[in-house]
Amino acid sequence: MKYSRVKGRRSYQCQWCANNLYPTAGTPFDRTRTSLRDWFYVMFLFTTTRNGVAAKKVQRDIGVTYKTAWRMCHEVRKYMGMLDSNDPLGGVGETVQIDETYIGGKSKADGTSRMTSKHVVMGMLECGGELITKVVPGNSKHQLLPVVQEHVLPGTTVHTDTLRSYMGLKDMGYRHDKVNHTFEYVSKTGCHTNTIEGFWNILKRGINGTHIHVSAKHLPKYLGEFEYRWNMRDVPHLMLDRLMFSFTR
Repeated sequence: MKYSRVKGRRSYQCQWCANNLYPTAGTPFDRTRTSLRDWFYVMFLFTTTRNGVAAKKVQRDIGVTYKTAWRMCHEVRKYMGMLDSNDPLGGVGETVQIDETYIGGKSKADGTSRMTSKHVVMGMLECGGELITKVVPGNSKHQLLPVVQEHVLPGTTVHTDTLRSYMGLKDMGYRHDKVNHTFEYVSKTGCHTNTIEGFWNILKRGINGTHIHVSAKHLPKYLGEFEYRWNMRDVPHLMLDRLMFSFTR
């Protein structure tokens, strides 16, 4: 059989039976009018930046409408989030730092001040390992501990601050060590949450500086984007290859 490219369509046709093959069928590129070159360029931007990519930049760079640029960005974020396995962290002899932060709040738009609701984000980071982030309803004991139990293996040494919501960790089979940030950044036992707090700085710099505001509906996608970059930080040269391969599934 010999296939030739069909003019004006993303397909190849057999010269004998006229059967058509669509290489992009079943992928996010199916039925898109945007060229694959532009899609690959946007994916390249996402894997080579540290603070995220704004849809406005994509609109300017490849000359598409803002609606198209926004959709492309969110599709890339969705697949970046899907690539993380979310396998349980820690185990006996391992250390996991746990902390929570707030995304949103007071912001300025067009010179006027406006109030936006804050969203609680919880992070669990294995020392020398991977990171898991989750949007949670609040920072109470009943809202945080079930998330820890779901994503951190029993027997793990857990480092937190002195938030009272974490007081039940020992009863759940964890070794719990705390650092009091009122007096110190690292406790006398070596407990600290500096690494996860460093990730919070990167996340907030990206959201506040690049995206200005993120809604609760799409916040998990943005978390997945930044989480993917963090977990691939030791092999940045594989970020694009891994992301492009995921789009073929």
